[in-house]
Amino acid sequence: MDADLLVPLLALLLAGAGAGFAGGLFGIGGGFVVVPALVLILPLMGAAPDQITHIAIGTSLATIIFTSLRSVRSHALRDSVDFSVLKSWAPWVVGGTILGAAIADFVSSATLALIFGVGVLGFAVHFLAPRIHDRQLLEAMPGGAAKVSLAGGLGLLSSLLGIGGGTITTMVMTLCGTPIHRAIGTASGMGAIIAIPGTVGFVLIGLSASGLPAGSIGYVNLPAAIAIIITSVLFAPLGVAAAHKLSARLLRLVFGLYLVVVGVTMIANQG
Repeated sequence: MDADLLVPLLALLLAGAGAGFAGGLFGIGGGFVVVPALVLILPLMGAAPDQITHIAIGTSLATIIFTSLRSVRSHALRDSVDFSVLKSWAPWVVGGTILGAAIADFVSSATLALIFGVGVLGFAVHFLAPRIHDRQLLEAMPGGAAKVSLAGGLGLLSSLLGIGGGTITTMVMTLCGTPIHRAIGTASGMGAIIAIPGTVGFVLIGLSASGLPAGSIGYVNLPAAIAIIITSVLFAPLGVAAAHKLSARLLRLVFGLYLVVVGVTMIANQG
């Protein structure tokens, strides 16, 4: 194998392992690992600077389809998934996801990177501030207009960030009194609901782009996605097993600190 291709391949496989483990551990689709990794790796694959973040987000969404399905199956075996929440939120989440992909077509790569960094830091606050994450606002998940707004916003923001929506889903469910492990398990299933329409959206908005890395279909790079998926599906069950052995407090702390590191790094790289 060409040495110039070996380094990106190894980096992608490592990113996939991290994404799979994080997906199982935190109930996320792995986007908070995959997007920053791809931002660093894609230049080595020939991506133009003004396309890097779009490709990173589109490719991340493609990988989340598989990571999410693998993680939710593992959580379901432990009876930690509320499928009624997934079914009732799905239509509104899909609608928001499609809107988010459409918005991404009109913003620059640098702007998307800043949105990603700021969004991640915002999510970190919930997990690191005890007075926030220990508070229960409702006795059950919201319905009606509140559900539509939350689900639509979840899809929109997740597609702009290239994530599976696990962070937001976990946050909402814990604030509504759901135990952290059940919230994480349910959140792992939200990834596929977001990632499938999100991936299609980023393919479509990138079809007219020129000079994309080899193997790209729109803003989804298939070689990168395949390499990440290979290791992510292997490591997702390990993350699930770790999640059920750690305390809720430790899960929040580790997750929050990780989000701070990712958010600061993404913002700093745009400076």
